[in-house]
Amino acid sequence: MKKYIPFTYKMLVPYLLLVLITDVVIGYISYAMLIQSRTEMAETNVRTGMEQARNNIRYQMDEIQRMSDTLFGSLSFQRALQTKGDPYQIYLIMLDDIVPQITAPLKLFGNNIRLMVYTMNEDMYVVAGDDQASPIANSDYYILPYEQIMNSDWYRNFKDSERDNIWLQIDTDQRLENISHIRRLVSYSGKNTVIGYVRITASLNDLFGNFDTFPVEEGITLRLVDSASGEQTLYQRGNAGPYADTDSYLILQENIPGTDFMIETLVPESYLSKDTAKLQRSIFAVCALSFVGMALIGSMVARISGRKMARIVRLLRSFQEGHFQRRIRFAGNDEFVHIADAFNVMADNIEELINSVYVQGMQKKQAELEALQAQINPHFLYNTLSTISSLTNLGETGKVTEMVQGLSRFYRLTLNQGKVFTALENELKQVETYLDIQRVKYADGFRVYVDVEPDILSVQVIKLILQPFVENIFKHAWFGETIAIILKGRRIGECIELKVIDNGIGMREDTVQRLLLQPSQTEGDGYGVKNVDERIKLRYGEDYGIHIASLYGAGTTVQILLPVDEDNVRHEIIEEAQANR
Repeated sequence: MKKYIPFTYKMLVPYLLLVLITDVVIGYISYAMLIQSRTEMAETNVRTGMEQARNNIRYQMDEIQRMSDTLFGSLSFQRALQTKGDPYQIYLIMLDDIVPQITAPLKLFGNNIRLMVYTMNEDMYVVAGDDQASPIANSDYYILPYEQIMNSDWYRNFKDSERDNIWLQIDTDQRLENISHIRRLVSYSGKNTVIGYVRITASLNDLFGNFDTFPVEEGITLRLVDSASGEQTLYQRGNAGPYADTDSYLILQENIPGTDFMIETLVPESYLSKDTAKLQRSIFAVCALSFVGMALIGSMVARISGRKMARIVRLLRSFQEGHFQRRIRFAGNDEFVHIADAFNVMADNIEELINSVYVQGMQKKQAELEALQAQINPHFLYNTLSTISSLTNLGETGKVTEMVQGLSRFYRLTLNQGKVFTALENELKQVETYLDIQRVKYADGFRVYVDVEPDILSVQVIKLILQPFVENIFKHAWFGETIAIILKGRRIGECIELKVIDNGIGMREDTVQRLLLQPSQTEGDGYGVKNVDERIKLRYGEDYGIHIASLYGAGTTVQILLPVDEDNVRHEIIEEAQANR
């Protein structure tokens, strides 16, 4: 029986697929909303930190700006810075007017800074302060000669430009991560001449303050960028390189008012999604549980419906196998009940119709077989009686007696108590009886050889399937003084192969074809051949029957192919019962 997949389970597949797609879509939307929410929250936190850093930097820059404004606007500081003459007098002026104005703002400023004054007064004392090549450890002041900066690149660029009061990274600032505020000191005595420069250097770490909002250890990169110099990075915390793939970062920027500086923060995707892994697992678990639950519900529904469908299929298969008495009974009032009622009505009609058609068909088939069988007996009887008549005219009384006795035995075996089937052993005895009759006529003019496997002698075959071919040998194949006849039988798989072989005159190919195609109602050489072939095909089907191989002048081989039908006796009893109704 061909295997099949129940319809309810076929419907379960698209149902589960739909549930799976729904879970995937819901999970994906939930995950996407989570990422979006996490991104917005992270962006809000980072922007808040950037605003705080901007305000802190702006406040400290303003404080440093006020320091330089104080020095720039102090006339006493300007006069003291331009004092020349007596070294002692200059020393006192430094103690009274210069150093106090420089150190006062240093004490008030919250972070450590360096305040440097570059004077063009050659008589002014030099205050070297801390080593400028080292990081700022504490607040300190410097009074340095103008000659220290006059040859530096930054000074030449600054002097030749109209810019003033600006922020730059000069000398060791970039290495130490500092930034300096540069301003000219101008004398207001009448000519507005430059009398020196003020440089206030602060640490960018101090300007930015607390980095808790920017966890650089988690991949966030914080930069201070000078937009006026082509996005030059003045300060950076984090591992992102200058050519980092910006597509993998969330980039946030915050301008510092009043400057060309901009705070830029690069937030990696890993930071945005770091807290989503746990919720992602939760979403996956919920979706998986949902799918399993819906699958169980679908399976239960499919199983309940499938039981009724399976019952219908079993009844249909049973009906197909010939059990027409079975019926389907379902309780309730659903579609299955209507299907069952319709099936039962159809089964009643088909059973009645099959009984009628089957009986008629079996009666017709039996009639055809009996008609074909009846054609054999008179034909053989006519030939035998003709021979007996000839022997009587010749006065061969003894031979006539032997032929009559042989004819009696032959027909006793042929009648077979009215049965269509007989054992192969009996069929061979019938051929032997026929040959005994022919020996009366031909004496020892022929030789017979029998080679039949013993285990097939009990197999049931249609009677009178060998004798017609043996008879044709005597009528048509014998052309010399003697002839040899060989009878063979063997089992090939589920088939029985019988052969009748002679070394007679043989036949041409067209004669063989005419024998097999000649209608059985026509008298001629193929009378018995076609008759046996039709009886075999009528009983067993078109796959079985007669095959003839002949070589003109060398002999003929007739092959008879039959199935090993162990139920022939049972079928015969059924047919006889149907025929006698």
